[in-house]
Amino acid sequence: MGNFSANARERLKKTFIEETFDLFVIGGGITGAGIALDAATRGIKVGLAEMQDFAEGTSSRSTKLVHGGLRYLKQFEIKEVAELGRERAIVYENGPHVTTPVWMLLPFHKGGTFGSFSTALGLKVYDILANVKKGERRFMLSADETIAREPLIKKDGLLGGGVYVEYRTDDARLTIEVMKAAVANGALAMNHLKVVGIEADNVAFSTVTVEDQLIGEQFQIRAKKVVNAAGPWVDEVRKLDGELDNKHLILSKGVHLVFDEDDFPLQQAIYFDTEKDGRMIFAIPRDGKAYVGTTDTFYEGDPADLKVTKEDRQYIMDAIHYMFPQLQLTEDKIESAWAGVRPLIHEEGKGPSEISRKDEIWQSESGLITIAGGKLTGYRKMAEKIVDLVVKQLNDEYQLKYGKSITKNLPISGGETSGSKFFESFVEKRTMKGQELGLTEEQSHYLAKFYGTNVDKVFNYIKQAKGNLPPIVYGQLYYAINEESACTPSDFFVRRTGALLFNIHLVRQYKQLVIDEMSDYLNWTAEEKQQHTDQLEHELQDVTMT
Repeated sequence: MGNFSANARERLKKTFIEETFDLFVIGGGITGAGIALDAATRGIKVGLAEMQDFAEGTSSRSTKLVHGGLRYLKQFEIKEVAELGRERAIVYENGPHVTTPVWMLLPFHKGGTFGSFSTALGLKVYDILANVKKGERRFMLSADETIAREPLIKKDGLLGGGVYVEYRTDDARLTIEVMKAAVANGALAMNHLKVVGIEADNVAFSTVTVEDQLIGEQFQIRAKKVVNAAGPWVDEVRKLDGELDNKHLILSKGVHLVFDEDDFPLQQAIYFDTEKDGRMIFAIPRDGKAYVGTTDTFYEGDPADLKVTKEDRQYIMDAIHYMFPQLQLTEDKIESAWAGVRPLIHEEGKGPSEISRKDEIWQSESGLITIAGGKLTGYRKMAEKIVDLVVKQLNDEYQLKYGKSITKNLPISGGETSGSKFFESFVEKRTMKGQELGLTEEQSHYLAKFYGTNVDKVFNYIKQAKGNLPPIVYGQLYYAINEESACTPSDFFVRRTGALLFNIHLVRQYKQLVIDEMSDYLNWTAEEKQQHTDQLEHELQDVTMT
């Protein structure tokens, strides 16, 4: 049993209690996962706690793009665009199974935000700043060519379009794969473990009190350095350390709607400006679905209790009706939806779309290091900066000799295919292997692309399939439990597979069998089983807005 199995929690707790960590990370989103990986690969003794599931906050609720920040050109954030462009390429090369290049169409209409010249110029500057490789550089289309590429697009006033490459990702899977790589390199990480107290005992270390959210048990962890990477909950963690200073977070809410391709047969990913307020919005085809978003409004509620409101739905539906008028899409065709918040650093007098997405690092008097802001795309660089700071302090204070980051050319879990160049040939070979197990070509291809070089482990679980679950679901479930720390049905259906968002019929069909299987394997009490069942039902209601 590995250190990332849901069955390893008791053993992990014992190790957490016994160790004194060089670094303890609060938060298991993409930033925390990146920090744990960077630290572990430098030989630092690192532990991490996530109060919900890994990636359950912002890191599973984005637009699911690892993009180079084209929108920041409008705000003249040149350095940001250049850095994000470089990082985007690194994220892709280190994990081609969770990141896929897609051509994005930027249409321009008479009276719109962009024209032919500004689009061509903007995309050319973007290519240069982001160091876009030759085969992915932008090109321009006439109005007729734009319609041929996406027939559903608004034709009235259409002048043409620009096409450039974005990188579509599964944000939760990316986070999980980074976390698995951190654990494989020696990090200890536990989900459903909430930090409830921080006390700086003396200059040598801090004591962090945590509570297992699954059983209510509390225990203490000692660490020389503590990093707060709690995303939307950064300020809550800072309160545990003392009073907040004048720097604080402001939350921006983003909502996405999902449609079946039968109702929204989108052929081409589109990035367009809305009629209502001119802000940019994405419409992206994915695995037989199309999803559209995002909104950008200030949010003051509990980040763990987000709801898609009537106003959110209407904003996106209005945007769809504007850009795809012939569709005549109605709200009853919404298959699922998700809402998330972006943790932004407050800037007086600015609206949510105007506030910078740059990350910032600061340290309290007691020594708590906080990182906030930033983008999914820049997670690795953010982690490198934080760990550089931690390393300097550890080396200065303890005469240690930790070195520099090595994550730039380090594949994440599942990405060991010698880069993107060989990924498709890898998928072809594993597709054939899956068919030898009795899977269909479609199922085998899906698994190979989804899990990358970890797919053989999934195949091994499929070989052991028994009971009433289809072999493919059985294999994914037991891989998620034993290799990815999936502790609840929601962990499995939402963040390990994404099925709740993009294959909701599968969730409805197999939810009870999965609950029964997990209950038996993880020895749940009747009360725990009911609790996890209720949680999944709550998630179902949220995504279907019922």
